[in-house]
Amino acid sequence: MNPIIITVDGWSSCGKSTLARQLARELNYIFIDSGAMYRAITLYFLREEVNIHDQEAIISALKNIHLAFYINPENGNNEIWLNNENVEVLIRDMSIAQKVSQVAAIKEVREFAVAKQQEIGRQKGIVMDGRDIGTAVFPQAELKIFMTASIPVRVERRFRELLQKAPNITLEEVRENLEQRDHLDSTRDISPLTKAEDAVVLDNSVLTPEEQFQLALGWAKQKISV
Repeated sequence: MNPIIITVDGWSSCGKSTLARQLARELNYIFIDSGAMYRAITLYFLREEVNIHDQEAIISALKNIHLAFYINPENGNNEIWLNNENVEVLIRDMSIAQKVSQVAAIKEVREFAVAKQQEIGRQKGIVMDGRDIGTAVFPQAELKIFMTASIPVRVERRFRELLQKAPNITLEEVRENLEQRDHLDSTRDISPLTKAEDAVVLDNSVLTPEEQFQLALGWAKQKISV
């Protein structure tokens, strides 16, 4: 069986990373978290106070960013490292969530991240999730999944996720952040969030994690066996 490229795109808080990790683990594929890459870049920009409206500052900052994924021996997860520092936990902070869509919309940032993603994916046998993986990064992918869910479901999921780290956060704050990210992701000039014409839609509003995994795994096995 020949290895394939699987892309998992869709709206924020639809569980893209969870599904992509499950598929990669089951198929013994490499998992690449594109969202983590943009979050790590955002973390660097915030730390270094990079002016996201200054093209020269952006280009200069990107030259100092090295991103890599390594397996964490404690949990078996593929985690992102920024300049030799494991930042997997740090990039999940609300301060990053509030800025990542703006940073990801920058042309130079997207070109930097896409080049890295394509470099990793040349050998196939990968699962990558994000917003434009099936349209801009790997339009030739054999299986493209586009995930969606209703707004109330997505808000509740994101709220439960953030509550452990930010106990004072409100449901309304989460809703506003999610709606803002949806707007930025779908209206940005560079690679806006759109469903690839040949993508299969996975609406998990009423599916359990196991149900959605089995559905996606079935699609993957069909493509791999072709």
